[in-house]
Amino acid sequence: MVSTVTAAMSRVLGVQHKFTRAAGSNFYYSFLLLPGPKRRAIKNVYAFCRILDDIVDKDPGTRNPQADLQYWREEVDNWFEGYATTEFGDSFISTIEEFDLPREPFVDLIDGMEMDLKWRSYQSFADLREYCYRVASAVGLICIEIFGYESPRTREYAVNLGLALQLTNILRDLKEDVARGRIYIPLEDLERYGYSEKDMRANVYNTPFVQLMKFEHSRAAYYYQAATATLPEQDAASLFAAEIMKAIYSELLDSIAGVQFDVYRNRISIPKARKMKIAIDIWSRTKFKR
Repeated sequence: MVSTVTAAMSRVLGVQHKFTRAAGSNFYYSFLLLPGPKRRAIKNVYAFCRILDDIVDKDPGTRNPQADLQYWREEVDNWFEGYATTEFGDSFISTIEEFDLPREPFVDLIDGMEMDLKWRSYQSFADLREYCYRVASAVGLICIEIFGYESPRTREYAVNLGLALQLTNILRDLKEDVARGRIYIPLEDLERYGYSEKDMRANVYNTPFVQLMKFEHSRAAYYYQAATATLPEQDAASLFAAEIMKAIYSELLDSIAGVQFDVYRNRISIPKARKMKIAIDIWSRTKFKR
């Protein structure tokens, strides 16, 4: 386990360094304008998410991904008991204490990552929604504690936004995920539109695929609308970073429709200058209102 911890810490340091430089990252633009203490806390959360992502997504080699997740599950338990086994953990305990972070979303996040080790596809949207909640909405529930909020309804906003972002990621990254042997589009939807798993693995672009993607696009769009509807007015200013993320990813979703849903032959992204403009516009608007 010592080698596992050492490798994990190397990833932490790498992720924290990359965060400060990764101008291509959607997260970068969302969190760039946060005050220093909140930005540092978000960097810790981001680094932790990347560690877990790497465990389940990268070639394990001689590693045991299940054991690695179990290590971090136990480490999270340690953090909420007030101690850690790594320098990164010490830093995270400070973040937990400063912002009074809840334990449950961290557990949900690890549970979601564990689903990636066990499941290669999802039969129903109910199954997929549970996955999206754990790997995305749970992160949102952590982040809003750092951003600050007053209304309990903001938690509903975080859940809806997390679902919207993850569903957008699923559509954008469909080709790459299929290449890794994962199909996140619910199998019941494939059957409904007459598009097979074999078609998806062969990257077949046809009318059934477009109809399928239109449906998935509308589902993601629904959750962006739900997030907007559940954002309490009194918390809009403190949640400007989340609103930047919502705007960038909503535009990303529109871009998928803009290429007629052909994510097989088009890599969808938002230009850096456009993301910076979105960030500054939303930050300026909320600051002015405040």
